[in-house]
Amino acid sequence: MSKVIMIQGTMSNAGKSLVAAGLCRVFRQDGFRVMPFKSQNMALNSFITDEGLEMGRAQVMQAEAAGVKPSVLMNPILLKPTSDTGSQVIVNGEVRGNMDARTYFKYKKSLLPDIAHAFRELEKNADIIVIEGAGSPAEINLKDNDIVNMGLAALVGAPVLLVGDIDRGGVFAQLLGTLMLLDEEERKRVKGLIINKFRGDRTILDPGIRMLEEKCGVPVTGVLPYTRLSIDDEDSLSGRLERHRPDGAAVRICVVRLPHISNFSDFTVFEHISGTEVDYISRPEELEGADIVILPGSKNTIGDLKWLRESGLEAAIIRFAKTGPVFGICGGYQMLGRAIHDPDHVEEGGDVRGMGLLPEETVLQRTKTRTQVTGKIDSSVGGIFRCLAGQRIRGYEVHMGETKTEPGNAFSHIKAGQQVKSDGAWRGNVCGTYVHGIFDEGDIAGRLADMLAGRKGVTLADPAESYQAFKESQYDRLADMIRANMDMKAVYAMLCPAAI
Repeated sequence: MSKVIMIQGTMSNAGKSLVAAGLCRVFRQDGFRVMPFKSQNMALNSFITDEGLEMGRAQVMQAEAAGVKPSVLMNPILLKPTSDTGSQVIVNGEVRGNMDARTYFKYKKSLLPDIAHAFRELEKNADIIVIEGAGSPAEINLKDNDIVNMGLAALVGAPVLLVGDIDRGGVFAQLLGTLMLLDEEERKRVKGLIINKFRGDRTILDPGIRMLEEKCGVPVTGVLPYTRLSIDDEDSLSGRLERHRPDGAAVRICVVRLPHISNFSDFTVFEHISGTEVDYISRPEELEGADIVILPGSKNTIGDLKWLRESGLEAAIIRFAKTGPVFGICGGYQMLGRAIHDPDHVEEGGDVRGMGLLPEETVLQRTKTRTQVTGKIDSSVGGIFRCLAGQRIRGYEVHMGETKTEPGNAFSHIKAGQQVKSDGAWRGNVCGTYVHGIFDEGDIAGRLADMLAGRKGVTLADPAESYQAFKESQYDRLADMIRANMDMKAVYAMLCPAAI
């Protein structure tokens, strides 16, 4: 039987994912077998496991911190928003269908057996399971059908650490107000409070901490400083947009911030390369000074293509492509082609003109492609991107639709399961691919950054370590921060056997 602890927050992006990852790393360093768990995740950042199943990227990051292979058992329910009121519902890594918010609200309690099964399977190989909640447990309109916060804590018998975000202000009200909106049994589960993202002199907080503890009867277990780490800490872009940008960076990588952007974790690797910065842009004038434009993945490719057109960014990118490099991944790759056809109304239906920068067309289909891939960038790739020709690639595909390109324009050749096929397309200064994580493998990101710097007559310093080693060092830094600023003796005392 595993021991459990749960991290809940006063709001989204309070830092639950990072705190959970940090505890995973600490427990692993202390010799325990650790597994992360989040019963339901709403995110557009997803990952494909070895088995071809889809899960949230946050639990992949936590699995890396714990030193274990990602498993869909760690995130049995994934909601991928397709609009402001609806999501694609993925259960045990496979699509159940699209549901509006009211339909899912009525449906989700039926998923409790799937959650319980996933948790029990994780228990077989874990000494400790670190559970992450979602949003806030004080969302009183949702409490009756809760399967991810206090409802889950009761199901598995988990003690709770409650995280508040002082960087947004009002952290004492966040924590006390959340506790006041919980019922008595729920309040008893909260064993400690965490103040996250603190900047300044800790002693200034002490009077407030004493008053908070007196009013709520729960100890403050940690005050975590605002720490800049290159870790995919949340499932929204907020963390990336708040990141420190290096002064005088030689290479400016502009990623289009699509309304339904997905898998922006594809670009975290560039934070490892000294002299580069990643900007998320949404207006044509922000292209000034760009060295490369990247169109990322999208959960609503047709809708985002129309937004690109209406915002004026499409015309600006087409002009940029005459002299500068443009790269598309997944939905971004589809947009770069001549047309997108949606005969089955997977998204909005009908036929939509593409940007016309690549010689390919896409037909959206109801069946989702989910697979890990390995392969090689085609040796014929030339022009600006010839620095990537022949490079090995590894990553995963997750998309609705198939894309056909003209012979002789394939960007890469990949193996997906037992199938070997061409993937992506290139022409002139433009290329695209379905492979997420393509920049993480080998020296692809470094070669691309060096090429962009070379076009400006600048030389970048070589990274001191591989990207994988860099990620490991970031998890160790996170663990050091947790140990230095949390009462780990108290945390260990909170752990209790799972009750499921």
